[in-house]
Amino acid sequence: MNTLFGLPVALDALIRVLIIVSVMTVVVMGLIYVERKVLARFQQRLGPTRTGPMGLLQSVADALKLVAKEDVRPTNADPWVFELAPFLVFVPTFLGFVVVPFALAWSVRDLDLGLFYILAVSSVNIVGWVMAGWASDNRYAMLGALRAVAQSISYELPLVMAMIAVAMVADSLNISEIVRGQAMVPNIVWQPLPFLMFFICMLAEMNRPPFDIPVGESEVVGGPYVEYSGIRWSMFFLAEYASMFIMALLGAAVFLGGSAWPFGEQLGLPWQILLTVAKAGLIIFVVIWTRASFPRLRIDQLMSFSWKLLLPVSFAQIMVNGLILVYDLPYGMSHTLLAVCSAAGVLFVASAINRSVTSPRPRPLLIPRSEAAR
Repeated sequence: MNTLFGLPVALDALIRVLIIVSVMTVVVMGLIYVERKVLARFQQRLGPTRTGPMGLLQSVADALKLVAKEDVRPTNADPWVFELAPFLVFVPTFLGFVVVPFALAWSVRDLDLGLFYILAVSSVNIVGWVMAGWASDNRYAMLGALRAVAQSISYELPLVMAMIAVAMVADSLNISEIVRGQAMVPNIVWQPLPFLMFFICMLAEMNRPPFDIPVGESEVVGGPYVEYSGIRWSMFFLAEYASMFIMALLGAAVFLGGSAWPFGEQLGLPWQILLTVAKAGLIIFVVIWTRASFPRLRIDQLMSFSWKLLLPVSFAQIMVNGLILVYDLPYGMSHTLLAVCSAAGVLFVASAINRSVTSPRPRPLLIPRSEAAR
């Protein structure tokens, strides 16, 4: 195992994680600024302009304000659970950086079960959301936590199924091996449906619009962390944007060729890092674009969309992949069949969404006031 300057493995891993946490703090501040400016562009506003040149220091000012802000805790809150909840959200999010490759052979650790690892640790932070809602002694916070649990469980399943479908095609759970296998053609060509499900489930897992039901201000005031302030509130916020960056890196690596396509192995490390950043940035831009374009779903629409559409389609995708791959057809024939079947699944999902949006809704029966009085 290669380590920095021949250091012990444990110390090497600690240094790499500290480097990533330090870099990610800066990256998150940049993402907040970018999202504000992009949303302002969509909504014909200016965004941050006052603090620093072109408003570049606005995120720095917000960070200093949050650090200096008073840390308030409700009188009846459970002290230990209330204090520990932000860490249960923050730490599992950053553990995902352990296996995400920034370039070929550039990651904290290259694990054979890296894809399984990142899906496992990404689901742990829901414990922190539940702790925050329960310990706050606030009905809105508890309601937001329950919504977060239901949403996370509902969309974790199709997310895992989408990743299993890609792992079947790549014949590996090692993220670095999946990236190297896309040196010629990215997986999104063969598996567009799993990519679509990955993107939708990514939005739901991060509570991003239109799936921001657990933190909807108009319904639950602010969600599980409504009673948090100062540095602890910023930990929830930091975890959200760090999760967005991790999932964008994961999507770029698993579906868009990561640092291998195109010409990643031939043009060297700088080109590989540029590819990774550009692809992750594209996914983040689409996430922000989605926020500006779609209204928030109702809770019943959210649950129905996952259990009645995404989950059955994801099972069907895995069955189709298994039927095609088990017969060991020639590479061109098998992958063409995979692409055609997956594209058909995308069309089916799109038509189902369009039918749900455009079909007329049944209206309640209007009873004349005179008959209602009887």
